[in-house]
Amino acid sequence: MKDYDEVEQNVEQLENELEEVEEELEQEEEGFLECERWRCFLLLITVGGFFGAYTFSVKGGIFCNAQTANIVLFGMALGNMDWSRAAYLLIPISSYFIGTMVSEYLALKIKKYRKLRWDTILIGIEIITVIILGLLPSSVPDQVFQVTINFICAMQFNTFRQAEKVGMATTFVTNHIRQTGSFFVRWLRKRHEKKYLNRSLRHLCMILCFIAGAIFSTVLCAYFKDRAIWGALIFLVILQGDLLYADLVKEKELLDQVPNGH
Repeated sequence: MKDYDEVEQNVEQLENELEEVEEELEQEEEGFLECERWRCFLLLITVGGFFGAYTFSVKGGIFCNAQTANIVLFGMALGNMDWSRAAYLLIPISSYFIGTMVSEYLALKIKKYRKLRWDTILIGIEIITVIILGLLPSSVPDQVFQVTINFICAMQFNTFRQAEKVGMATTFVTNHIRQTGSFFVRWLRKRHEKKYLNRSLRHLCMILCFIAGAIFSTVLCAYFKDRAIWGALIFLVILQGDLLYADLVKEKELLDQVPNGH
């Protein structure tokens, strides 16, 4: 009976390993667009962490990379009947909402021209926006920075949805924390299924890059204040070059292919 159980367990393990190999082969055969590559998402979430620390440190103490905290603060302001504070918080929330709608609309419009992907154009827009914001004098109200960064973060979040068929947020990490823990526990239960460990580590890397972006931004803000936003250009320019090469050379014939998640 014991030998039978061992054989059954070995068969099950072989079946799981075979499934993993088949999944890997399917992914290789299918391929992913450059804008879906995990390495691109690592750069994007680093920028997300950078923006969050920047606006909180030098632009009004508001998180512009995501809106959960701002919604909580908005509810607290209403509860305290602090109407001016509530109205103030509506600015970043509304900007994020509008940015999502605009990105959805523009993605459909730009696709018809078959020159560049919307994903690539968006990174170009982010680069130009960051340069302009860094040039503005310190006398410009914080709300201008908040609205603008909320807007581009919303477009980034809505545009880059899946990294190699895995849902990956690029402006906040709440889901990454959940997925890291969830897949790690699955791996502990089934040690032979390495895919769970790999998935957990991928989400963990996203969290670490987000933290790295926030640390980098905080250090720059301490020395350069408003101009610190230019630090995000390091990651955005690298990503822009990668996506441009894909659109103009490597994936020129695939401009009609829709990224997963859209």
